[in-house]
Amino acid sequence: MPERRQITGFSNPTVKALRRLRDKKHRKREGKFLAEGLRLLTDARECGRLPETLVLSDRREDHALLSALEEAVAASGGEIIETSPDILSKITGKDNAQAVAGVFAEFDTSLGGLDREAVPIWLVAQALRDPGNLGTMLRTCDAVGAGGLILIDDCADPFSVEAVRASMGAVFTQQIARAQWEDFVPWLRSGSGQLVAASLRDAVPYRGAAYEAPCFILVGNESQGLPEEYEAECDLRVTMPMRGCADSLNAAVAGAVLAYEVLAGLES
Repeated sequence: MPERRQITGFSNPTVKALRRLRDKKHRKREGKFLAEGLRLLTDARECGRLPETLVLSDRREDHALLSALEEAVAASGGEIIETSPDILSKITGKDNAQAVAGVFAEFDTSLGGLDREAVPIWLVAQALRDPGNLGTMLRTCDAVGAGGLILIDDCADPFSVEAVRASMGAVFTQQIARAQWEDFVPWLRSGSGQLVAASLRDAVPYRGAAYEAPCFILVGNESQGLPEEYEAECDLRVTMPMRGCADSLNAAVAGAVLAYEVLAGLES
């Protein structure tokens, strides 16, 4: 059985350090983030990513996947901590915390780490502020077989507890890159790539539009949409019909609808 370190006090320095990973500034300084739940951590293990620290509830039920995870962390030299559900909730900030959480090293999020030719679709989000939307877009990336999500300008932190939770494991299956618009555009134009956005300006219907791979699907801020100059940079602008009273879709939903249409177009 792997060796476990027991923690019983809320004031333990390790508990305080782990809890601080919920704070963006501390995550950035440490280069680490929290993830919770057996399914999510199992997805990470299957993608070849193991937590540096594994935190287990002392009231957990036995499970083959949990045993496999614990053994893999121990074999990789990671630390295993056992503590109470209340302390685990304190660490994750979630009532009724799941039986397991992990601390992971943040990934490389530079544009240079992306292979644009590896897949036909990428999602790009500009000034996306809601971590739930960000996590949902990562799930969409996974669902359509995209290469990953490129975050432009001031977006929510993809390694926040909320975004990681909303991604349902896709934070581990997808590549994530972060850049400013003025850096993204030269990178995009340095190779192949069609930039597509939903728009009302000189747009064509999104159904049956002339999509080309690799296609970069650009989604704007939840409340303000894309700046006009960003839309002007796009190679293709498409419009989706709004048949009710709403004048727009949720940003993550719009990205998903467009991603599936692009996928269908590229596969036809």
